[in-house]
Amino acid sequence: MKKLYWRPSRVSRSALVLVAVLSSAAALSVESFPVERQQRNYREKLAASRLARSCMEAIKKEKLGRGLAIDREVDPAETGMIGPSITPVTANTGYIDAKLTSTNPNFAAVVVQLLRTAGVQEGDTVAVGFSGSFPALNVATCAAIETLRLRPIAIASVSASTWGATDVDYLWLDMERTLERAGLVSFRSEAATRGGIDDRGVGMTKEGRALLDAAMERSGVMNLKPSSLGDAIAKRMAFYEEKAAGRPIKAYINIGGGSASVGTHVGKKQFSPGLNREPPRVAGVADSVMLRFVKQEVPVIHLSRIKLLAERFGLPLEPRTAVPVGQGKVFKRAEYNRWLALGAALAILGAMVALLRFDLGLRLLRSGEKRPAGAPEPMV
Repeated sequence: MKKLYWRPSRVSRSALVLVAVLSSAAALSVESFPVERQQRNYREKLAASRLARSCMEAIKKEKLGRGLAIDREVDPAETGMIGPSITPVTANTGYIDAKLTSTNPNFAAVVVQLLRTAGVQEGDTVAVGFSGSFPALNVATCAAIETLRLRPIAIASVSASTWGATDVDYLWLDMERTLERAGLVSFRSEAATRGGIDDRGVGMTKEGRALLDAAMERSGVMNLKPSSLGDAIAKRMAFYEEKAAGRPIKAYINIGGGSASVGTHVGKKQFSPGLNREPPRVAGVADSVMLRFVKQEVPVIHLSRIKLLAERFGLPLEPRTAVPVGQGKVFKRAEYNRWLALGAALAILGAMVALLRFDLGLRLLRSGEKRPAGAPEPMV
């Protein structure tokens, strides 16, 4: 029985080296000459970030006008978005690195991207849970909502964690009024709670609770006055439904870690920072406004664990100086030049074909010259 063999034609080492050198040069050229590509919704992101910057400047101007000092040690960029550490309205501890990172106005572009990814369009209704803990992120959210021309229904937690909106005479609700009076934002929170433990200021001093209630009264918002954490969640959901008046809520935006909104510190960590379309796949998910919305198939945008969000969208951590508008991967990303990559691939393929054919042809020619007359053809 005859055996069949297939033997590949031998290629010279010189041809292989040439192909390897060309491939390395092509790969190096693609790596060395990337192009910056604008990301989707670039103009909207830029407009939102510019508006956020203007809002922060207006708040800073108002704070200085009220004689409220800006501590350059904790707010080196002098954004005006960092408050005192401990005051009577401080509900819990926060992290200064997260607060500093949040003062970047380009977070407004992040909110725009998350809303667009969630499928939100102009004129859509969105529910919002503001937190006194992150006034800068509240501002970024307001700017994104204004830029995209959405219809917000907002509820605020008035107290704050350390370095949030903790100036007792100028809380987040007061900042909202500043923005509205300046013509920068066309809406404000329509309801509020004290925030803190159980969303009702449990554990705070009598003075602190009185200051929070006074802030709600002077702002003219509805004080939901929850009797428990479960009641706070239920009252918030009922308020959103009532104000939506039959319109579908297309997204829920949570800022920070308000207990009713996220379900205490446990729920805060169970949801991923950014866009969530499904409930967390873990046991014992804490009840919260976020959980109830996502169970209704309403996309939830969770603005928490700020440093992770900043890294994901290419924003600097703990900036010590003012960050220019339009900076970050959320606006532009360095990507491979597709045409250069295609050209390099075609060049490598063409060189391989040309060199191998030339090399094999040359070998056949030389073997033919050396073969004696009448000798059989070589097996290939």
